[in-house]
Amino acid sequence: MLSARVPALSPPLTGHLSMGSPAGSPDAVSVDSRSLRRGGRPWLPVMGEFHFSRYPRSDWREELLKTRAGGIDTVATYLFWNQHEERPGDFRFEDGLDVRHFVSLCGELGLAAVVRLGPWAHGECRNGGFPDWLAERDCVPRTDDPAYLTLVRRYYARIAHELRGLSSFDGGPIVGIQVENELYDQPGHLATLRRIAEKEGLRAPLWTATAWGAAALPPDVVLPLYGGYPEAFWEDAFEGWAREMRRHYFFTPIRDDHNIGADLRASRPAGTGPDDRRYPYATCELGAGMAIAYHRRPTVRAADVTALALAKLGSGSVWQGYYLYHGCSQRLDLELPNQESHATGYPNDLPTVTYDFQAPLGEYGQVRPSWHGLRAQHLFLRDSGADLAGMPLCQPETVPGDLDDRGTLRWAVRAAGGSGFVFVNNHQPHEPLPDRHGVRFAVELGDTTVTLPAEPVTVPSGAHFVWPIGYDLGRGARLSWASAQPVTRLPVAGTPLAVFTATPGITPQFAFPPDTDVAVPARSGGVSRTADGTVVTVTAPGTDALLTVTTPDGPVRLLVLSAGQAPALHRVRLAGGDRLVLCPALVLADGDELRVHTDADRLDLAFLPAPARLDGPGLAPADPDGAFTRWSLTLPAPPAAVGVECVRATASAAPARTGGPHDRTSAPEDAAFDHAAVHRVTVPPAAFDGDGEVLLRVRYTGDVARAYIGGRLVADHFWFGPDWEIGLRRFAAEVIEHGLELRVLPLAADSAVHVDPAVRPGLAAARTRAGVDSAVLVPLHRATLRPTTGDDDD
Repeated sequence: MLSARVPALSPPLTGHLSMGSPAGSPDAVSVDSRSLRRGGRPWLPVMGEFHFSRYPRSDWREELLKTRAGGIDTVATYLFWNQHEERPGDFRFEDGLDVRHFVSLCGELGLAAVVRLGPWAHGECRNGGFPDWLAERDCVPRTDDPAYLTLVRRYYARIAHELRGLSSFDGGPIVGIQVENELYDQPGHLATLRRIAEKEGLRAPLWTATAWGAAALPPDVVLPLYGGYPEAFWEDAFEGWAREMRRHYFFTPIRDDHNIGADLRASRPAGTGPDDRRYPYATCELGAGMAIAYHRRPTVRAADVTALALAKLGSGSVWQGYYLYHGCSQRLDLELPNQESHATGYPNDLPTVTYDFQAPLGEYGQVRPSWHGLRAQHLFLRDSGADLAGMPLCQPETVPGDLDDRGTLRWAVRAAGGSGFVFVNNHQPHEPLPDRHGVRFAVELGDTTVTLPAEPVTVPSGAHFVWPIGYDLGRGARLSWASAQPVTRLPVAGTPLAVFTATPGITPQFAFPPDTDVAVPARSGGVSRTADGTVVTVTAPGTDALLTVTTPDGPVRLLVLSAGQAPALHRVRLAGGDRLVLCPALVLADGDELRVHTDADRLDLAFLPAPARLDGPGLAPADPDGAFTRWSLTLPAPPAAVGVECVRATASAAPARTGGPHDRTSAPEDAAFDHAAVHRVTVPPAAFDGDGEVLLRVRYTGDVARAYIGGRLVADHFWFGPDWEIGLRRFAAEVIEHGLELRVLPLAADSAVHVDPAVRPGLAAARTRAGVDSAVLVPLHRATLRPTTGDDDD
């Protein structure tokens, strides 16, 4: 038996932070030592980073809709000074640099915004975002040097002009502003930056700063934000997992991470960092992926992302912030390349163009498995986040001993007031955790001990989940506990419905108080009754597994979906009411319009409750299945494989070089691509007949590859295993006229490069060969569906 005792909860510290909304504001944001509140209710923000200036302006709205559909309610974005003032005094905030338009779109779509102001930003940007001309000025950047502050004041004033009226104080979306980034030893300067920003007109209830690396922050002036990544491109090119990343797969009260940005610090910080007792546990850089540097090219899988996010949530996080949630591209319209590189004094060479980050939404808006996996967690947070926000971390009696402990089950409890959640993580990258046999939990809540599940179970390797204790079902009905993950609650035809998904490899059970009247379809499971309570065992979770609890005020229902259905479940507002949609693709609700993005040619959509009728091309009704009503959606077939012409088969590897302050392997220089293997891809005009993105999916053998249109560089890639995807929609006219030229270089024999162990044979092949193996066009279809009026299911 695994045991934990939840202590009595002491009141949070209040009134000490110099932030928050004015009293009486209808959408007021406030913060105490434990949690945040918005509009008078506890608020657990779910924030995703999306760099507006690195993505085409014409697509901002659609991509923000995708972001919102993934369960994000707050968008964070950097401003890079060298993009907005590349030349002194010549400010650019037009077109793709129009931060006002981007933030306004966030507001229109119901998304809060956090502006990461800089002036130093990093974001794998040249000079960390500092303009090159700053190095020529007689000043000391990132300090209170008056000459430097004069330049910052001018920049902040212009940003304030652009963002006027968009603060939440004025009814706008901006709830937070971050000053600087990864500044460890200048607390007075951070306070100065906030004062300057406010004096110039920037206003927000929350002022934040990154706190990792034991950063010295001005007490109670900025809210410390933390992070944690599944891997680290900024480590050296040794074989194996970056050691400190293991920490992020444990439940722990330790918020700090000394590894993030460590390659830019001279030594490990000697300080202790902020006093955690004064601030809630908030994050802004939970790794939703990882960038690729030339010398180190880690692979991040969906489970690596979702397990890390769950571990932080179970550790007490009350603000889930992901970096990077939406991939993007470096700007190519600047006078100098804009990526971090050895040439600009950084330890790492990044690609010239791609900043995909293996993010849940990719560089061209591709929907990744991590988007679906995180969305399942975000549905839970949308429903239970307000409850969870007031529940601190409670560690069990036995905790893992160190970062190498693979023998102790990793679990924790967050609870308060007789209810709570049990968090379990049995996943970590690269070093799989074993199955855990005979698992059963005993959680002491006050004078009551809750034991779950009814019998010991085996927690499979890779499983990570949350189970509820004392869960409110509505109409007075209450679950004592469940060995299934809560997802969402909503009314269906006036009846409360709670939706759960099964934990992989574990039979779902639901415990109710004694004498609870609960019915379960015979084909889905059974009911056992004892003096201690009523337990329902669901042996066949799915759309048929609809439990009914009878209460004096009417029925309450529970729907128990399978573990495989969890990533396909969406909650959308359609035709005036919320609906659950089962669809293994991206689903967007925009007003009364439903859009499905997919690269499949046929999909089944299931709705609960069902629209009276659904109109759309290729849509046909199907027989109802369980609680859901199904439609079949047929989409245009994808085009055949594109033709690839080999122009030059021979290629010469660039001589191995090292550079930067840590003497790491450097990427090939531009001139090296004159000696690359060359392939030409011709794209037919018909490929762009639809209205969605068109991906060119390239499989190649080699070290690095670049794509050119008419001699202009448009995309690049460091090989690390997955196929290279290039979005062609933004280049449609040019690519039809000129075609696409792909150049591939082999790997120098003596270059030290890290890739995931699973794909090392592919990199080894690149030492002797370079060339394109295949290329196919993959259209991302966008089907638009509309329900008829007169639907009264809700």
